[in-house]
Amino acid sequence: MRLTMFPEVKEQLDVIRRNVVEIIPEEDLEKKLIKSYKENKPLKVKLGCDPSRPDLHIGHSIVLQKLRDFQDLGHKIVLIVGDFTGMIGDPSGRSKTRPALTLEETRINGKTYFDQASRILLDENLEIRYNSEWLDKMSFSDVIKLSSHYTVARILERDDFANRFSKGEPISMHELLYPLSQAYDSVAVKSDVEIGGTDQKFNLLVGRDIQQAYGQEPQVVITNVLLEGTDGTEKMSKSLNNAISFTDTPKDIFGKTMSIPDILIYKYFKYATDVSSEELNLIKNELEDKNTNPRNLKVRLGYELVKKYYDEEKARGAQNEFEQIFVKKEIPDDIPEYLLQENEIKLANLMKEAHVSGSTSEAIRLIKQGAVSINGNKISDIDYIIRKQDDLIIKAGKRNFLKVKVKK
Repeated sequence: MRLTMFPEVKEQLDVIRRNVVEIIPEEDLEKKLIKSYKENKPLKVKLGCDPSRPDLHIGHSIVLQKLRDFQDLGHKIVLIVGDFTGMIGDPSGRSKTRPALTLEETRINGKTYFDQASRILLDENLEIRYNSEWLDKMSFSDVIKLSSHYTVARILERDDFANRFSKGEPISMHELLYPLSQAYDSVAVKSDVEIGGTDQKFNLLVGRDIQQAYGQEPQVVITNVLLEGTDGTEKMSKSLNNAISFTDTPKDIFGKTMSIPDILIYKYFKYATDVSSEELNLIKNELEDKNTNPRNLKVRLGYELVKKYYDEEKARGAQNEFEQIFVKKEIPDDIPEYLLQENEIKLANLMKEAHVSGSTSEAIRLIKQGAVSINGNKISDIDYIIRKQDDLIIKAGKRNFLKVKVKK
């Protein structure tokens, strides 16, 4: 009886198909898996990592989880830090040229990326490469040869380039080279499969064409959904302030989860947690039941997300703290303290000094919005003065508390 390190091909396909948008083309994937199974040789599954965004959020976890699926099936993951292409900047979805990073900046960001990605990926069956290894060594004639394998017309088919071109907005020559540079990464590592979000579909398909031009068997492209942020409309992004990050505290992960629109509850469970398909069906049924309070499912969602990125103890703690603050209307046990030295100080200035707000103007905005209270009493006066008296509890927004202590 033949021994193999891989499950049966059908079983592998069932796992790989789960939660993906497209497999292009699926028949090629099946052929690659059959060959891999017969030769007992793992596939190389590639992910290009953009080092311009080192802070990962749960939207990134969708692609990383699919990589983990391949690892669990016995295949090899090749993570490519785009330290060279990062100096170009991926123009995908951008309406203008992005500022280029230095090689040092891309290396620093790349390390941060992998430190965070390790929360999902295994160390085994994992290879990390920097594309400066091969792109930085290309001669000008090499670049001309690479460019000869693709047309400007094809490049301009990409939506972001087409939109900018039609509006007369500038497109730099180096931006046109980005898809070709990323595609050459696939040639350099001889990837069998490349994974990315749906916004990367064009770039991933260019990789297939360039591999063929260099005499390689083209990679299979697998695209994954993009997750909307906590605002429920825009794609999750730290710059849009709608992201739940890997490095957020358990309290913030839980609190941000509770703020998502009800319509995203199922999608977050499906793509961002580790709940089983059976549990997912039960959750779907609950959401369809008019008697279900969506808040209860959000509590469970927050618990599952904290457990995924921390552990069950932290998840229980975040849930208990939420219940204290929002359900029992109690003050959390562990809140920061500020020792008041002055005889009097404006509330807005104190909030800035104690880091309850990022700036005085932000503190004023919170006060105007009615989001600030002292000892449970809402404060609406932006010039409100705090004077030395008994200790106070300031609450700003939904989750920020500060104990103001008076120096005796």
